[in-house]
Amino acid sequence: MKLTALTLPLVLASALPAFAYDPAWPDLSEALYEDRVLNDGAPYISIDVPYRTGDDARTQVAAQIAAPDGLLLGSVTLILDENPMPVSAVFSLEQPLPRFFFDVTMRINGPTPMHIVAETTDGQLFVAETFVKTSGQGACSAPPGSDLEEALATLGNMTIGIDQLMGSEKLSALSLRQQRLDLDISHPSNSGMQMDQITLLFVPMRYVEDVQIDLDGAGYVDMTGSISLSENPRVSLGIPGQTQSVDVTMTDTDGTVTHAKKRLTGY
Repeated sequence: MKLTALTLPLVLASALPAFAYDPAWPDLSEALYEDRVLNDGAPYISIDVPYRTGDDARTQVAAQIAAPDGLLLGSVTLILDENPMPVSAVFSLEQPLPRFFFDVTMRINGPTPMHIVAETTDGQLFVAETFVKTSGQGACSAPPGSDLEEALATLGNMTIGIDQLMGSEKLSALSLRQQRLDLDISHPSNSGMQMDQITLLFVPMRYVEDVQIDLDGAGYVDMTGSISLSENPRVSLGIPGQTQSVDVTMTDTDGTVTHAKKRLTGY
């Protein structure tokens, strides 16, 4: 799933008057999934997000997804209903998986319902939801946190880190032979809604559009991004414990392409 065609009408719609008692999800779900059945994903999707954001411009959003017995995951979509670009990240799994973990730093523009939609390879959809409160900073229109010229000088630089055991998931990681990949991307993630504090002109939109992650020379996950990604985003994923090498290709909306590679210790 690519964001542009799906989200452009939604971004334009966000400029129309909205009311607190008029939830966006019914219209969003219809636009994205039409008449497809959205099954209750609560038994299969565990969401980890703060009750209230400490920093609206950089909030960790994580989820652990387990496919129902006998099924495999094909994709996972993160939707922040009230963000200007609601479809905030799409993880397309190039190798169908029984389980998938992600943790990504996001901008949360205001109080919003959040939905995680998992699609299995047989076409079934499973959805779980929560609500995120914010501190009212208006993250998507907040001024850039770093000097734009300095940000452009390092744009696209990436650092790959590996945690042999995945934080709070350490016990399950032992049994599933999982480890955590942490990918730090240097990118201003300009939303197009931010104003240059010197020129008072809007900074043109430019964000991380695609992150291709290959393991041991084969495709693993292709993440489609959005303006909801934080400045200098961190993307963390669960990967198989026996992984020997990681290759990452980042493409942004201006067409810049950068690469990073890491060979894991012990191989």
